[in-house]
Formats: sequence, C-alpha cells, structure tokens
Amino acid sequence: MSLIECKNLSLGYDGHEIAKNLNLSVNSGDYLCIVGENGSGKTTFMKTLLGLNPLISGEIKFGDGLKRSEIGYLPQQTAVQRDFPASVFEIVISGFCGSMGLKPFYSKAQKAQAQINIEKMGISHIKDRCYRELSGGQQQRVLLARALCATKKLILLDEPVSGLDSNATAEMYSIVKRLNSEDNITVIMISHDISAAVSYATHILHIGASCFFGTKEDYIKNQNTTSLEVAENE
Repeated sequence: MSLIECKNLSLGYDGHEIAKNLNLSVNSGDYLCIVGENGSGKTTFMKTLLGLNPLISGEIKFGDGLKRSEIGYLPQQTAVQRDFPASVFEIVISGFCGSMGLKPFYSKAQKAQAQINIEKMGISHIKDRCYRELSGGQQQRVLLARALCATKKLILLDEPVSGLDSNATAEMYSIVKRLNSEDNITVIMISHDISAAVSYATHILHIGASCFFGTKEDYIKNQNTTSLEVAENE
C-alpha cells in the first residue's frame, strides 16, 4: 500500500529551486535510498516530506492513514546536539513528544515502548548514561530508538552513518535492514555510499541534473547503460 506519493515536485528554499519534476511513490515495506551530489536537494526533499520546508510546486499525498507527526526522523547531528546533557532514556522517550498534544507526562505505555526500543537497539546497558558521553555509534542508536518512538510505519534517516567508523557503520546498516525486513518499517535513507545503497535498498531515488526513481535493479541497469554510452562517445 502506498504511504507517500509525490507528483511533479519542485524543491528548494527561499524561493530558489534546486530540483524539479520529481515523481515517485513509496509503498509499505519499501527501503528507499536517496543518492546524488552534495547540494543536489536530498536533505531538502526529506525536509519537504516532513513539512519543514515548503513545496515550491507539485503535490505530496500520504496514504494508509499516515500523518506527518507519525514519521520517525533521524537528522544529521550538529556539534551542539552531540553535546546534549540528557540521559539516554530521556532522549529516547522524547520521541513521543510530537504525538502527546497537551499531555504533560509520558504514559506507562510510552515508557514501556521506549524501553522496548532501547532494547531493540542493544543499548539497555547505557540507558542511564549521559548522551554526550557516548560514542558516535552509540549516539546514532539512541537517536534511532527515539525515531522509533514516533512511528510504527516510516523512518527517515539523513546519512545515519556519517562520521562513524567501519564497525559502527556496518552495525547501523544491519539494524536498519532488520527494522525494514523484520518489523516491516518503511525506510527512506539519504546515503552518500552508492554501494551500500544498492546492497540494502529496494528502490533508489537519484536527485541531480537528471533524476531517476525505480528499483535498485533498474538503477543498476540504468547506470551500466549510461556508462556504456559515455564510453562509446569518448
């Protein structure tokens, strides 16, 4: 079932267009990787899905009862955010804030779900530690657990392995793949790692001078065809 449909999107900020004519659909259970050059509009697209950036033109439709407030989001961290003085549990459970309305306290069910998500990320042993004392890989697991508190359907990840060492990167990719395949959580992830995108994704969105959306198999064929055309013209 379609969770998101985008038709003829033009993206940008401050009235400046950086990508146009994007057409795609994301179905329940998909694992979509967004690739492209720096500045091509990948993060702008993700923020537009979340309603953080206005559309220049086009249309975004949500299906299967999905609301923007029910999308889990793991953005790129700033230095200030990495130094945030709160416990792991406090960070994780704050993922429920978007759905609480005017309620001043977390419910027992929310506290229990936060603990489940902490266990799912393998960070139960550090749940009382201060977030800013953790390694980069541990912090990303905390933020992913937080994103899961906001959703049971869809998570958006903006380069979640940026700055991580090779072991932490492999672990993060494995966790995200497990959430997608075992928990049936739809994934939209921005990645600069084309090989990883092709390995894990079901679909690829390439944003750039020319845009592509399709299955990873079609993307591979498209890349091979383009390479052959370039070679023949040289």
